[in-house]
Amino acid sequence: YDITLPKPKHFSYFNLSSPSDFEGEVGERSEKKDVFQAPPPVIMFSGSGLNSSKGLRRQKRDWVIPPINVAENSRGPFPQMLVSIRSDQDQDISIRYSITGVGADQPPNEVFNIDPVLGKMFVTKPLDREHRSSYHLRAHAVDMNGNQVENPIDLYIFVIDMNDNRPEFKNQVYNGSVDEGSKPGTYVMHLSAFDADDNTTANGMVRYRILSQTPHSPIPNMFTINSETGDIVTVAPGLDREKVSQYTIIVQATDMEGNLNFGLSNTATAIITVTDINDNPPMLTSKTFTAEVPENRVDVVLTNLTVIDADQPHSPNWNAIYRIISGDPSGHFTIRTDPITNDGMVTVVKPVDFEMNHAFMLTVVVSNQAHLASGIQSSLQSTAGITISVQDVNEPPYFPTNPKHIRFEEGVPAGTSLTTFSASDPDQLQMQQTIRYSKLTDPADWLSINRTNGQIVTTAMLDRESVNVKNNIYEATFLATDNGFPAASGTGTLQIYLIDINDNPPVLIPRESQICERTNRNANGVNITAADADTDPNAGPFVFELPSFPTNIRRNWTISRISGDYARLGLRYQIYLEPGVYEVPVVVSDSGNPPLSNKSVIKVKVCPCDENGDCTTLGAVAATGLGTGAIISILICIIILLSMVLLFVVWIKRREKERQTKQLLIDPEDDVRDNILKYDEEGGGEEDQDYDLSQLQQPDSLEHIISKPPAVRRVDERPIIPESQYPIRPVVPHPGDIGDFIHEGLRAADNDPTAPPYDSLLVFDYEGSGSTAGSVSSLNSSSTGDQDYDYLNDWGPRFKKLADMYGGGDDD
Repeated sequence: YDITLPKPKHFSYFNLSSPSDFEGEVGERSEKKDVFQAPPPVIMFSGSGLNSSKGLRRQKRDWVIPPINVAENSRGPFPQMLVSIRSDQDQDISIRYSITGVGADQPPNEVFNIDPVLGKMFVTKPLDREHRSSYHLRAHAVDMNGNQVENPIDLYIFVIDMNDNRPEFKNQVYNGSVDEGSKPGTYVMHLSAFDADDNTTANGMVRYRILSQTPHSPIPNMFTINSETGDIVTVAPGLDREKVSQYTIIVQATDMEGNLNFGLSNTATAIITVTDINDNPPMLTSKTFTAEVPENRVDVVLTNLTVIDADQPHSPNWNAIYRIISGDPSGHFTIRTDPITNDGMVTVVKPVDFEMNHAFMLTVVVSNQAHLASGIQSSLQSTAGITISVQDVNEPPYFPTNPKHIRFEEGVPAGTSLTTFSASDPDQLQMQQTIRYSKLTDPADWLSINRTNGQIVTTAMLDRESVNVKNNIYEATFLATDNGFPAASGTGTLQIYLIDINDNPPVLIPRESQICERTNRNANGVNITAADADTDPNAGPFVFELPSFPTNIRRNWTISRISGDYARLGLRYQIYLEPGVYEVPVVVSDSGNPPLSNKSVIKVKVCPCDENGDCTTLGAVAATGLGTGAIISILICIIILLSMVLLFVVWIKRREKERQTKQLLIDPEDDVRDNILKYDEEGGGEEDQDYDLSQLQQPDSLEHIISKPPAVRRVDERPIIPESQYPIRPVVPHPGDIGDFIHEGLRAADNDPTAPPYDSLLVFDYEGSGSTAGSVSSLNSSSTGDQDYDYLNDWGPRFKKLADMYGGGDDD
């Protein structure tokens, strides 16, 4: 755009409002107030408008409009005029001015506005540079018809920063650390503060300083801070964790380049932990230690070595490591560190022998897990001596050769001396003791040992084939005990390797088989072999033979050799035997020297076979040896058993049918036993129910019973013959007569020949005829009759409630 500025006198505002004019304290702002009251500058549009009728001509170079500077946080009054905008055509036509951009017609709206007639632009509210530091607006000039008169011009508004924000630390507490003994200038930690003001001006330039240090040991100023970067470093030697383990420093951050008179400040706390280094070697509390150890004991703690270390507990600089540097070439001892107390526990890890060493003189050195810091020397108290005395104890006897191996043939007779299994006493140089022997384990009870000299003698014949012999070895253990106090004992194992002899004849396998009566000559036969409990050379190969007697054995059967351990037993060619089981004796001999023989019998079943060479079912039955008579007898027994089962089923069916044909005392349609009311339903009495209660009473007439066929009468009906005379119950029985009445009725029922045949006294629904009591429904609880119920009080406690309800007591 072509923009022409007016004479320089109109821009006195810009000359007075440079950013440096707004720096300083609030006291200087009163002087600037006079500056703002100067006449505002006038910004002119380009001299050649869009509506100029003049011809083209060369234009003068336009002035560049400087930015408009507005101080933030201005106190007003608002609206506050910033600048005037006008067109050089406003003398000829009416002009309307407007501005657009962020802060005018875009959010945030109405921060700036303009007088459309006069062209004066105003700021309507205080500005905040930290919220927005600049605005870009465009000024427009149009005529009354809205036609653009001038090209828009750009207006840049900068918000001048004021020192209205304190420096802020990200954290209120910072943690850092530094090794003890660090040299001056050692970096410790970094602190930083942020100032929201413009960091290109003094308002946002932060400087740091240390206000205080706690504690002041060894000097008050052990640390310093870089005023610009915030780095804390050491400035003096003497950091010692064992004296001061932590420092607390207060750091102040101030803007205005650290000017305490004009700047704003804030503080934070820096906690500096002095970390431990291994600058204190461990020191043993004594130069010499003593201990005692019983011989032949392990994992026993003999003594504790105590140590002092000033470094941080339970750290590598404090944890002690103990080493034995001399006096234990065989490695009998070790020193373990107690993780809680840091003591050294001298422990026996390998048994010591009093007869070989009476005492040990150990030299021990202690150190830390971590190496000593540079320049720190080991202490003379890191080395000590340990004197360990060995205590003599009664050691058990021991067998020099354990286990002891000997070889003997099996079958040696009882009383044979095998060997002498003697033990030695390690205490024989210190004390004279006697050793006694005894047997500890002897699974087959074949051995005995001499109590004084350890000679072992057999008590039974040794058998290699016994279940107690494993891999030809029989094992027994013996005990040697001395007469010390307390007595000690040791065990020894004797292993006897038993050499096999030919003492077991072979046994034929299998003992049963089957063969077809007619088949191929080469394929017909039974493969046989033998089992021998002995081993080579007293087992196979075997010799299989048929005995000479009885003669029919070799006439009907033959044996052919297959291999050293197998042979085939079969029928001779063109020999036919009837189906059955035949016992064929076979003589088997082993290869021992001398050989042993055994005559075994194999049961061979001869039967008819099918085309596959398997016995048929009929042939298998016939081969079992049952005759025709036996088979017929079995079939007859089966038929009789089936007939009995059939008769029993028919009898059960017939009985069920008779039971179903029996009728009830009354017609099934009139039977009310299937229509019993629920127990919790109480109606209005029998008079309110449409029931024929006569069906529940025994009828006086017996015609309907007499007319029934005898086969369908019920056994619980009243008999037709004259019934027995039962005692008549009085109208008001006396309580004392009830028991007699029951016994008389029971006796009469037992003697009544017309009573039912099953175990029941009387028919329950029959109470006799001529009852003097009326219907139960005729009773009325509200009746005021003169009936006397006092006799209920005499019937005992069971009728007390009823007597209280109906009795005429004194309570009435």
